[in-house]
Amino acid sequence: MRTHTCSIARELQIVAGDMGDYEQLEAYHYRDDRPVAIKAVFALRPRQPSHPLRRRPAGVIVYAMPNPRVALRRQATGGVFAGLDRQTELALLNRNVRCIARVIVEPRFRGIGLASRLVRETMPRMEVPIVEALGVMPIVNPFLERAGMKAFEPRTRVEHVEMLEALSTVGIEGHDLVDARAVQDKLDRLAEPTLEFLETHVQRFLRSHGRRRAMPSGLERTRYILGKLTERPAYYIWFHPKLEVRLS
Repeated sequence: MRTHTCSIARELQIVAGDMGDYEQLEAYHYRDDRPVAIKAVFALRPRQPSHPLRRRPAGVIVYAMPNPRVALRRQATGGVFAGLDRQTELALLNRNVRCIARVIVEPRFRGIGLASRLVRETMPRMEVPIVEALGVMPIVNPFLERAGMKAFEPRTRVEHVEMLEALSTVGIEGHDLVDARAVQDKLDRLAEPTLEFLETHVQRFLRSHGRRRAMPSGLERTRYILGKLTERPAYYIWFHPKLEVRLS
């Protein structure tokens, strides 16, 4: 199956797409809201028009205009856009930066590098000095870094670090955090002493989040905890090797 899937991947090409391509795959993305201020869409489609996969793209990437309020941008760019009045800053961002708003790969084709390929091969096509993205922490989903982007992570709260360490101790690692049901299945299989150890950390974590401290164990609580652990997205940036930021 792996060989067959990889052979299909070789038959795919990245072509200019539209929001119709995104709409066919949007249900597979973890966010429900739709991207706005769209500038470009690219889709992974078979090279042969008669291919049976032609009806729906295997993957899609959506580019949008940058959000002016991204705290880690100043650190990542060395303050290039700092010290400007709001109107000037916005104009320069719109001229120099594009943001990756969505990267979606149809589930049958995940795990063979298509997400990284979509990012890596389309960033130069945007023809701007900087491409950025916001995503869950790199340990959870490193495909943006594999595509050549550099990650800048926000400071992590102490109670989040402790919870992540406790989960790791019982065999739940960073890459597991995107699938609450799979994590819950692992929790359900833990032996009683291990479960008691983890429950102590869970209660401490929930107390730090106020109203949710009385949540009963189960999938809903697990989904809430994982959401909190990944809610502060890392910032990713890529600089075009041949284009410089234009400040005038």
